Amino acid sequence: MVWYIHVLKLKNIYKSYEGKPLLRGISLEVAQGETICLLGPSGSGKSTLLRIITGLENADEGEVFWRGNSLLGTPPHLRNFGLIFQDYALFPHLSVFENVAFGLKVKKLGKEEIVSRVHDALKQVNLLGFESRSIADLSGGEQQRVALARALAPRPRLLLFDEPLGALDRKLREYLLTELRRILSENQVPAIYVTHDQEEAFALADRVMLLHNGKIVQCGKPTEVYENPISGWVAEFLGTGNVLEGKILGEGFVETILGVAQLPIEGNQVENACAEPSRSTRVPLLIRPEDVALGDGKSPLRGRVVDIRFQQNKYRVSLEGGFYFYLESPPKVGEEIGVEIGRVQILGK
Repeated sequence: MVWYIHVLKLKNIYKSYEGKPLLRGISLEVAQGETICLLGPSGSGKSTLLRIITGLENADEGEVFWRGNSLLGTPPHLRNFGLIFQDYALFPHLSVFENVAFGLKVKKLGKEEIVSRVHDALKQVNLLGFESRSIADLSGGEQQRVALARALAPRPRLLLFDEPLGALDRKLREYLLTELRRILSENQVPAIYVTHDQEEAFALADRVMLLHNGKIVQCGKPTEVYENPISGWVAEFLGTGNVLEGKILGEGFVETILGVAQLPIEGNQVENACAEPSRSTRVPLLIRPEDVALGDGKSPLRGRVVDIRFQQNKYRVSLEGGFYFYLESPPKVGEEIGVEIGRVQILGK
């Protein structure tokens, strides 16, 4: 995919509610054909940011630009941005055709043009033949596809998704994510997708932006963000593994939850994480479950099993203190076991 210079640019967006800061200087750019996923916990300001982009809400400070032109003062209906919500926001008293055609009629397009655009939009979401159906007769997944068709019909220059799959079951979410990837690729429409679900973000995004405390704390390709979380918060939010506090011991670490032991580190991680590291410097560590194996009676790291949970094809084994890893054959709850750790990553603070 070839991307060109950014089409959407946000510069230093600030927003407060009831005197409390919600967005603290958000700046980002989106290129033509690029899908950005804003990933963060509930209440982090993701939906508010979308509303500012569409013009439904004003920022306290900062600007939104489209192809270098400020959108300050441009009303929502003139921005030509499509917005898809979690609750679909369909008109229950209108048919599928009438829902998809609604925005086209507002634009006062001709009848033939409306019929043609509705047909094309329904074809893209695999709903041809549903034109006369009542919204009440559709499943949740079908309603979400109608909402997407309605957003596509006016041929928007930007698509914005606000937790669109949150109310659907896992199988349906996976199907619609595949369909969304196809549709966005075919149309080359830039998109911003808001979610708190890392699987959705990683499956769909060209770039992931993590929002925390009103700021974008990390941005990059899904593989980059997952493999190199910038902080303990990012690692814990993404569920990449165990985040523990460690203390530098020159050649290894003192790890404080499972006991005292030297743990191997790779390359120049200490120098990258600490400007002036010393033997007493405390740093956050990431230990991924895939880098943990069951040890024996001589293993220096030991812990008591407090929970065992079957997940997909393995057992998640949790020890006292919350440390966890995966095994094909589980031990017993209450049993004390040793573990071997193959790799440790140092995180930023």
